Amino acid sequence: MGRAYEVRKASIQKTGAAKAKLYSMYAREIYQAAKNGGTELEGNPSLKRLVDKAKKEQVPNDIINRAIDKVNSGADETYTEANYEIFGPSGSTAIVSCLTDNVNRSVSSVRAVINKCHVKMGAQGSVSYMYDHLCIVSFKGLSEEEALDAILENGLDVSDIETENDEVIVYGMPNDLNKIKEALLSKNPKLEFDLDEITMLPKEKVTLEGEDKETFERMLNMLDEVEDVQTVYHNVEL
Repeated sequence: MGRAYEVRKASIQKTGAAKAKLYSMYAREIYQAAKNGGTELEGNPSLKRLVDKAKKEQVPNDIINRAIDKVNSGADETYTEANYEIFGPSGSTAIVSCLTDNVNRSVSSVRAVINKCHVKMGAQGSVSYMYDHLCIVSFKGLSEEEALDAILENGLDVSDIETENDEVIVYGMPNDLNKIKEALLSKNPKLEFDLDEITMLPKEKVTLEGEDKETFERMLNMLDEVEDVQTVYHNVEL
């Protein structure tokens, strides 16, 4: 399976979380995107991408609209992105991405999981250098050659492009996500994206067995229950 499969699988696992947390996660992300870039979808590509993604994951419209209306009403909430890097058993690693209005609460909650699972928190950068920070988009409706032509014609660069099961997958720099999508849409305006994410992909994967696997899976389950945790990237084949 390719790297796109790993990202898609992580997305599926994310949607399997409790609905209350899923809704809360999107409400925060949508509010923050609207606050940073404006509440009009067509003028704020990041907000439009989040709204489209939320609808795909069946987040109710009133949750989406309330998050945007909160910005229009002048409400001022501040959410901070915080990443925590973890060393697990037998070469396993994880990067925990949080979006929080209370950094002390988020680090305390993540540390509690770390202590209960007997894993170690690493210093900033001690794990992340083993991951590629990339955007990834996948689609059908253009060939790999057509997609690459569209990207180059718009003066963009990509890290990689591949075809998997008739689906073209493009990897690029995180800041280029919306530009890559616009370039592809200029070639085929009806193009629909099966996947468009900014992610952390491990450069190497590890396989765990026995108690090590149980410990790692327990850690992931406990992190999934932490309110501020948005995503957990890791290098373990599950």
